[in-house]
Amino acid sequence: MTSKTVAQLLSQDGTLQDVTLKGWVRTFRNDRFIALNDGSTINNIQCVVNSENFNEALLKRVTTGAAVHVTGELVESQGKGQSVEIVVKTLEILGDSDPETYPIQPKKHSFEFLRENAHLRTRTNTFSAVMRLRSSLSFAVHKYFNENGFNYMHTPIVTGSDAEGAGEMFKVTTLDAKNPPLNDDGSVNYKEDFFGKETNLTVSGQLEAETYAMSLGKVYTFGPTFRAENSNTTRHLAEFWMIEPEVAFMDLAGNMDLAEDFMKSVLSYVLEKNSEDLEFLENRLLQEEKSKPQAERSDMSLIEKIKFVVDNNFKRVSYTEAIDILRNCKPNKKKKFKYIIEEWGADLQSEHERFLVEKHFKCPVILFDYPANIKAFYMRLNEPDSEGRETVRAMDILFPGIGEMVGGSQREERLDVLKEKMKALDISEEELWWYLDLRKYGTAVHSGFGLGFERLVMFATGMGNIRDVIPYPRTPQNAEF
Repeated sequence: MTSKTVAQLLSQDGTLQDVTLKGWVRTFRNDRFIALNDGSTINNIQCVVNSENFNEALLKRVTTGAAVHVTGELVESQGKGQSVEIVVKTLEILGDSDPETYPIQPKKHSFEFLRENAHLRTRTNTFSAVMRLRSSLSFAVHKYFNENGFNYMHTPIVTGSDAEGAGEMFKVTTLDAKNPPLNDDGSVNYKEDFFGKETNLTVSGQLEAETYAMSLGKVYTFGPTFRAENSNTTRHLAEFWMIEPEVAFMDLAGNMDLAEDFMKSVLSYVLEKNSEDLEFLENRLLQEEKSKPQAERSDMSLIEKIKFVVDNNFKRVSYTEAIDILRNCKPNKKKKFKYIIEEWGADLQSEHERFLVEKHFKCPVILFDYPANIKAFYMRLNEPDSEGRETVRAMDILFPGIGEMVGGSQREERLDVLKEKMKALDISEEELWWYLDLRKYGTAVHSGFGLGFERLVMFATGMGNIRDVIPYPRTPQNAEF
């Protein structure tokens, strides 16, 4: 007999057949009913044991968390809750699980407790569903780009450049921390370090991806990125994954088209492939919402939120228009916003972004043409507006419940303009000589965007803390596992 998964067996029509299955015990009731799960689905399969046919000592070892191998007959279920079940003929304990010490007992656990046991938390329904969705989204990302002619590029993890100009980077060094080599002025002599210069873990693969886009046309990166921001919020990680496509000969309008099509595609994929996991997570959220005051409850269920993105055209609005809307809206005038919008140039907060999406336009929103001084140096400068204000061809995509999901721009392809911007921000031309070369040899309009993968997983699963959508979160004072 070929061993099948729980998902495969539950899709059977109940025709009598001999089966073999391996999995982990979720519960064992009345010395008769084993709920078995192997990670292939959120659903357990019921295995019915006739205790008279088995040794009592063996049955005592059928505890929550134990790995077992059963063989038996797949039959139509006599009870409620499942269409088929296994009448067990043989039962083998592959790995015991001590009920006195096994932490994931069949009861409600706090997410904080489960983070402390992150190596076992995928044995719960919530986290197995989250991680299956994460896997499906990851596959959908590669599938989309592959089908649309993109080349997958692995950008360096160790880098000498800071793409964002944020400065919050992890240093990579082999120098003796207690006794590093010094220059005459007392500064560390990085010429004696492993790479012969100061290096860090990357915050983005964008700049390197641009170089490949300017020869391969369409590329994307999907890899780990790092930020040494000492932030303990529910939205920040020190290690996270970024999706960053870059396309030659594409302007800002094309960039918006690409990002909208991409987001709709990957979310449509999980609606189709992970319906049971989504339904479970939606019900979990509905139960959680019941304990909140009415004003804090979401207007949409989880699946409604995803369909809200998939089924609606994204509204494209300039930053200037958005500021006018926000300045004149009731929450701003009545000082209901935590951050009051008073003038053009303000950096929008999540509350403002959500207002535009959920209350004003009632659809996903793409904001574009942001003030130049709140965006990165590599974004293409527009001509000053009628009031002399400088903007760049940037765009952010805003989703319900979460605010900003995607950030991108048309890149500055003009050498003289780029050099001026770098000089103003004190960014070394020497360090980025190779990036400037792109503007010397065959420069052209090009664009791209970045999407924090964990933000996407949070949106698709409804999880409220980013630490719960990555297998082993890296945050300040925490590098366990």
